Amino acid sequence: MRRTSTKRRSTGFSLVVAAVAALIAAPAAATPAAAPASVPCRTSGSFESWLEGVKAEARAAGVANSAIEAALAGVTYDPAIIRRDQGQGVFQQTFLTFSDRMVSSDRMVRGRKYLGQYAGVLSRIEAQYGVPGAVLVAFWGLETDFGSDLGKYRAPAAVATLAYDCRRADYFRPELIDLLRIVARGDLKPSEMVGDWAGELGHLMFTPTDLYRYAADGDGDGHINVMRSVPDSFATGANFLRGLGWRRGEPWLEEVAVPADMDWSQADLDTMLPRAAWSRMGVRTPAGTALAVGGPPAALLLPMGRNGPAFLAYPNFKVYLGWNKAMVYSTTAAYYATRLAGAPQVSRGRDPVTPLSTEQMRHLQALLQRASFTRDAPDGRFGQGTRAAVRAAQIALGLPADGYPSTELIAALERRR
Repeated sequence: MRRTSTKRRSTGFSLVVAAVAALIAAPAAATPAAAPASVPCRTSGSFESWLEGVKAEARAAGVANSAIEAALAGVTYDPAIIRRDQGQGVFQQTFLTFSDRMVSSDRMVRGRKYLGQYAGVLSRIEAQYGVPGAVLVAFWGLETDFGSDLGKYRAPAAVATLAYDCRRADYFRPELIDLLRIVARGDLKPSEMVGDWAGELGHLMFTPTDLYRYAADGDGDGHINVMRSVPDSFATGANFLRGLGWRRGEPWLEEVAVPADMDWSQADLDTMLPRAAWSRMGVRTPAGTALAVGGPPAALLLPMGRNGPAFLAYPNFKVYLGWNKAMVYSTTAAYYATRLAGAPQVSRGRDPVTPLSTEQMRHLQALLQRASFTRDAPDGRFGQGTRAAVRAAQIALGLPADGYPSTELIAALERRR
């Protein structure tokens, strides 16, 4: 599952998106799929002539022609890849819905088993890169179900298709060039490059650019192959997380209990405060005891608003958002790692939370846009931009500013018109 234009896509790992894709699949077309109305662009020129331009660019960048021709032999445009890219609704689920499904009891059992099985390797990797084994095993479980589903798409064709499409060409064209560099370096043969539909490869699903930049030898055999070697995938993942800013020896996520009447406007990932400050606002451990003294500053994360689960998110949590900018995935991945590290199951929060439907979300976004809280066009998705706009509207309207969309906010904005 993983990332998008800010290095990590929010495409959705193959295990989860497969179900979504089955619902949106349509007969293949001979020409590129039309771009969504909200993204006015047009792909022009034939795919074949465009691909020749990519080859020329790669040669100019110093990539061996033999590697270029080997990797791109037989590559054609695949409209099914574009349909997958446009159908990422899986990340619109609530945190509890998503985490209940992905951090299952079975995945907990297997995750603990693999922590023991690879204890020596993970210990060496943590000593070198500072990333705990629980973090890496959690990503392994979520990305490929511990290697049981490495994907079925030829990465050269998938990345070339996405690079040709007008919507995200600026992101995927460099990814394609780096894919060619990987072949030229000898890490992977083109025939081995079979992965997720957006071109991610290996047990932890690395984009070509991440793999090219951060590939690391975890098994000590002098070669790096994230398709066959789990230790190589662990080492590459740790190297990548360190590159994103992982801080050795520090926590990433901690569940807390929050009072019913606190200043919710402080619950923002950009508001990093000492534990002592959160304690003064009434934040406690889930058991109701005082928070530990000291440690790094943290933000108060309310993935489902003031009535749902609550967490202190430390600087390392922002590294998760570098891995995948989708909040529900990043929170789930971080939570899963805390569970593997010994934390108990998360609470359900103070009261049941009813998420908005896609149509309700789109209506709310239109109201936010009309009231100048955002310039973004309504898309029905609850992303970081919508979260920020919701918080701004809540503050302006005197509502609890927990950043979570609600029918209460819709009603208040409608009255304001």
